[in-house]
Amino acid sequence: MKMFKKVLSLCLVAVLSLSVLTACGNNDSDVFKIGGIGPLSGGAAIYGIAVRNGAQIAVDEINAAGGINGVQIEFNMQDDEHDAEKAVNAYNSLKDWGMQILMGTVTSTPCVAVGVHSSADNLFQITPSASSANVVKDNDNIFQICFNDPNQGYGSAQYIGQIGVMGNDGSLVTNVAIIYDSSDVYSSGLYDTFIKEAANQPFNIVATEAFTESSNTDFSVQLQKAKDAGAQLIFLPLYYKEASLILAQAAAIDYNPVFFGGDGLDGILTVENFNTGLAEGVILLTPFIASSADAKTQAFVSEYERLHGEIPNQFAAGAYDAIYVIKAAIEHSGATHTMSVSELGDALKVAVTQISINGLTGENMTWLPTGEVNKAPKAMVIVNGIYVEL
Repeated sequence: MKMFKKVLSLCLVAVLSLSVLTACGNNDSDVFKIGGIGPLSGGAAIYGIAVRNGAQIAVDEINAAGGINGVQIEFNMQDDEHDAEKAVNAYNSLKDWGMQILMGTVTSTPCVAVGVHSSADNLFQITPSASSANVVKDNDNIFQICFNDPNQGYGSAQYIGQIGVMGNDGSLVTNVAIIYDSSDVYSSGLYDTFIKEAANQPFNIVATEAFTESSNTDFSVQLQKAKDAGAQLIFLPLYYKEASLILAQAAAIDYNPVFFGGDGLDGILTVENFNTGLAEGVILLTPFIASSADAKTQAFVSEYERLHGEIPNQFAAGAYDAIYVIKAAIEHSGATHTMSVSELGDALKVAVTQISINGLTGENMTWLPTGEVNKAPKAMVIVNGIYVEL
């Protein structure tokens, strides 16, 4: 009996040791393990699915060309349903898998939650689309491909004021209303900086209307106030789902202002049962325009359409760029797949501030040590169901 217990104890020790090695060790892998987190189901799934698809195209291209310094990439995307708690669960699952680098998360609130853990692990993280300034705040391991919310808010106000937008009444827009989600970090972030910059621009804010997540289906009151105030343009720092409802409800009260938004509006043309004709003339700031004549853009769009039967949005393009930024940072730093997560983190967060990338979402993109990207915004308008550069 004693011998049996001793053998059993030794077996348990061996099993536990193997489990620890499996959970913590990244050095025994012969690939770079890149994780991804984003909404693959739920109301924001259009973003996460696009990110997964765009990233996978980049991974497949790099692997087909020989990998990163001869080492292949293994990519694993997990669903967070645009929920902070589920995003953290996904992060922990990816750690168990052996993740060495994180491409994500896709949306801001989950990214802030995950950032607490990736920062503690010193894991290099680059998000294609989580634009809140809080994503990179106090986290030297996290970098953004997308413009952050302050830049989008400032840029939108400056575009309306300096470049000018013609209203649907044929005159230059001078009266602007805002409808925003005060319970959402993305929406309120754009709103805050738009309001600040609007004070420096030659247009008037005639109505400011807020809603929250618990009241995001009926916008009749907000729209009526904007209409009564004479707003020729409504700034929508929102995601596409709420925006599609606002456009439909505006049409129902025979109100036809110009609608102007940030990157969250990208995807509005794919909302199920939405009359895309209502989006005619919608303007949004974006880093990616699928109709661009740029050869790199057209090659990506062609491959995306071949694989997925639709035109890619900027979230897909941002993810594609994120994978190539990871590749460039690894090559620049000389990092290897045998390094620990923290060693890779130290190497890549320095290297990314020393490289310049010509991507789908920007030319000569560079990064500050604080995580923000430097690149020029673009504006596009929806014409006949497609995005056209302004």
